[in-house]
Amino acid sequence: MTISAQLLQRADLIGTQVITRDTGRKLGVINQVWVDIDQRQVVALGVRNTLFTGEQRYILLDSIRQIGDVILVEHDDDVTEALNTYNYSTLIDSEIVTETGEVLGRVRGFKFDPETGDITDLILASIGLPWIPAQLISTYELPIEEIVSTGPDRIIVFEGAETRLRQLTVGLLERLGLGAPPWESDEDEYYQPITPSSNQLPSGTRSPVYPPQRSRSDYEADWETAPRRRRRQPEYVEYEEEEYEYEERPRSRQVKPPAQAMPIELPESEPTADPWEEPQPIRLEQRQKQEEYDHE
Repeated sequence: MTISAQLLQRADLIGTQVITRDTGRKLGVINQVWVDIDQRQVVALGVRNTLFTGEQRYILLDSIRQIGDVILVEHDDDVTEALNTYNYSTLIDSEIVTETGEVLGRVRGFKFDPETGDITDLILASIGLPWIPAQLISTYELPIEEIVSTGPDRIIVFEGAETRLRQLTVGLLERLGLGAPPWESDEDEYYQPITPSSNQLPSGTRSPVYPPQRSRSDYEADWETAPRRRRRQPEYVEYEEEEYEYEERPRSRQVKPPAQAMPIELPESEPTADPWEEPQPIRLEQRQKQEEYDHE
């Protein structure tokens, strides 16, 4: 295996062509690097026809004969599809946290020895996507000895590891004064409140506590935000319907007796005067004549 003793970065292998030594056939390009995080070693390289298309295949690090401008393997059989990557990791975008829970950043790359596959350093930044140029964000280098334990998407390092970071690039935002490392931004946000000397009390004296003064708007706001009392919904109880048996009895028809005819009494002679005509008053002269006629 002809490999230079110089350390390689993961980004140096991505996009590199894979060619067989005996036939000179192109097998594809490197699209991924697989790591055994427990052993801190690179174990295999992922191969596809292009960087984003094609069937996923693998090359074990032991099968590589030369790494340079291209990667040489001995035969076509060195590129295999039978590799279980369940126990391996790519380390990309894994979160790096100290033992005290302080976030240092995310992994965007790493350095390793191509002869043995041993990882020496992690490259981290605030964003763990490697396709973002390093000129835009600041990147840092963390020795692999700082790792305490690892998980599927998180790497825990020793407390105070941020003091042992080595800065690789200065991002554009940091140059403009708009960005800072995560561990420094948290320190800038924290400040200790200072009490003016005029408000300080001597030792052994209790400070009086007064209830806060509330305005009318505060009470109106409490009234508007107070939860409304829910009205109790009536409970409906289902009663079982009792079955009753009804007997239909024939009804007797009642016959009413015939009405009796009332006798009508008719007058013997018809009245000569109209009963509806009003009587006319008798004059005095006519009355006297009538009396004379009656007297005779």
